[in-house]
Amino acid sequence: MSDLVRIGLVQMRCEVEPARNLAAALAAIEETAAAGAHIVVLPELFRSRYFCQSEDHAAFDLAEPVPGPTTEALAAVARKCGVVVVGSLFERRAPGLYHNTACVLDADGTLLGLYRTMHIPDDPLYYEKFYFTPGDLGFRSFETRFGRIGVLVCWDQWFPEAARLTALAGAQILVYPTAIGWHEAEREEFGVGQHAAWQTSQCAHAIANGVFVCAANRIGREQTVDFWGASFVCDPFGQVLERASHDRVEIVMADLDLRRIEQVRRHWPFLRDRRIDAYAGVVQRFGDGPA
Repeated sequence: MSDLVRIGLVQMRCEVEPARNLAAALAAIEETAAAGAHIVVLPELFRSRYFCQSEDHAAFDLAEPVPGPTTEALAAVARKCGVVVVGSLFERRAPGLYHNTACVLDADGTLLGLYRTMHIPDDPLYYEKFYFTPGDLGFRSFETRFGRIGVLVCWDQWFPEAARLTALAGAQILVYPTAIGWHEAEREEFGVGQHAAWQTSQCAHAIANGVFVCAANRIGREQTVDFWGASFVCDPFGQVLERASHDRVEIVMADLDLRRIEQVRRHWPFLRDRRIDAYAGVVQRFGDGPA
């Protein structure tokens, strides 16, 4: 395995018909691989429009088993192109039991494992608790042909604990399949600040853990949300290496030198100086106890 890895983030506009989205994603993976990528990351729930803007029981019909038809299609293109693929799916685990799940496929098409989203939001137009059961696989990393990847999804990106535990599991690259955008009524007043906070929080995870961070978002207006794109890659020093536009279908390519992790951690030895004997309070809800 080389220390030099090229990653490609697919920034998509998602349509109503799942088959069209899957076809677009497969074509984008091939295009990204042809441009020299070793790892390709798709945005969150790329097979459909973002259905969590309302609570609709019919939307559960979008879910599928994992492994299943979409993972088989992703495995085939991963094997054909010799690239690692990270895909985000609406998993039907059992009747009435669903997850927001990411799959990691190695460059030979092998399904290395799943990450089930741990943090589930419930905000206006992001009614995910209606659809998704919180993950039960913990924070994981996956040894791929091109490096050790940790996968977190969307709402996870705001939680330093998630990034830390995934980094402690050995991840060199944190990838965040994402579906985030501006509410119609908020964009003018808060839009710039919301986007800046999103990027800053993830760059902070890169710095605090000495890892690369990559976020793949969608674009386009769906109902009353404008998905803001701006997929990006930053290095372990928190510097943005590449970033997409807010409104175009794009592939973000970045070259990662995994030796940079060692360099940054030697100078900023946060993992060395962690006071693991003093962190018991982090498992409490707040300072007044564990409830």
